[in-house]
Amino acid sequence: MLTRLARVEPFALHETMVPAAAVSIAAQAAIERYLADGRRELRSRIGEYLAWLGGPEAAIATAAHAHRRLAFLRLRFNAVLAHFDLFAIVMTQRSEHGTGVWLSGLDIVARDALVLPGEPYPVPPVVCHLIRGAGAAIRRTRTRLPGGGESPVAVVSVPRERMIGSGIASSLVHEAGHQGASLLDLVNPLKHLIQAVGRRSGEAIVAWQLWERWISEIVADFWSVATVGVGSTLGLMGVLSLPRAFMFRITEDDPHPTPWVRVRLSCAIGEALYPDPQWRRIAALWNSFYPLDGLDDSTRRTLEMLDATMRAVVALIAQHRPALLGGRTLADVMPLSERAPNQLRTLRARWRNSATGWRAARPTLAFAVIGQARADRAMSPEREARLLGDLLTHWALRSTIDASEACGLCTAHATRRRKSRLFHAPLIGVTSGGNYER
Repeated sequence: MLTRLARVEPFALHETMVPAAAVSIAAQAAIERYLADGRRELRSRIGEYLAWLGGPEAAIATAAHAHRRLAFLRLRFNAVLAHFDLFAIVMTQRSEHGTGVWLSGLDIVARDALVLPGEPYPVPPVVCHLIRGAGAAIRRTRTRLPGGGESPVAVVSVPRERMIGSGIASSLVHEAGHQGASLLDLVNPLKHLIQAVGRRSGEAIVAWQLWERWISEIVADFWSVATVGVGSTLGLMGVLSLPRAFMFRITEDDPHPTPWVRVRLSCAIGEALYPDPQWRRIAALWNSFYPLDGLDDSTRRTLEMLDATMRAVVALIAQHRPALLGGRTLADVMPLSERAPNQLRTLRARWRNSATGWRAARPTLAFAVIGQARADRAMSPEREARLLGDLLTHWALRSTIDASEACGLCTAHATRRRKSRLFHAPLIGVTSGGNYER
């Protein structure tokens, strides 16, 4: 085990990504530190076991006892390798030509989606990678990893089939919303509020019980619509345009709202945050795809109760005041004024013939403008793909240059400090507090 463990090297020594495709310095440092700590702890345990084998206690121990200790070491060894493989998937994809740089750009978009005014929490490092299928996922920072330990970064998995269009922002920011909800501790307090409303709702208690079960996903959808506007709803429609047999199915163990409800709820969130006729048009279009005709009475009655109460659920979330926000509501800290449809249309017109505006804007705002343009049929899919590819590449490159410049400044500052200590070490000075220092 020690020999094989020695072959597990830091990613910085064997990954071949170009600099612009690399994960952020903060993310790489957190990952390497976590993995190094795991290897160091395992080496220590193996050393203790070898020392025990050569000591007097092992001489009187049974073979079963010695084997049991070895078996636990092997389990820990496999856990260390599992953690390495988990992050290796993220790192290795950065070596794919083009895709690696775009993933670095998506890292920046995901991080931007977590930045709130007043900095109510430290924004954790975020890394993205591609997966098969249509559904995105997130392993939030500080959540348990397989085999033990807590993830040092947030790992967002996005579907490869969504690369590259504005719809990817819907999935990406939804997953970032799960991380934001965890950092602000939104889910459990909102569950209690929904329970209280449900107890006073009479026959509609069935709907409120479902809202309580689904609240984690609903909050993430709220975060997504509040951050990238109608692009979030259109992206959700793209994912949930399923055969009718799946559209109205309500299952007890699924934390996601049933697809028909989820898209209508996304429209209700948009209408509440930025009123515009587009939301009713989109909801009507969705209803035309999936009319309620032919459903059994029980299912239809449940869906109608959900439809009747969803605006109250949206208001409950928007007006919620998490402790970390110091009295502000969740809606207060979302960039709503910038994401209003007419404002997004104005920005698109202003940026139409220049890359400067797109590149200078916050990444989530650029995605919101593109999503609104797609909703208005003012941008073709081809133009959308080219623009997003250029923007993701620009954000990745800019982040790399900024990080390099920051490292250069840190190196220069450290050099100056070393020279200062060299020249002034023999001197004794007095600080303002009266303490002496060399």
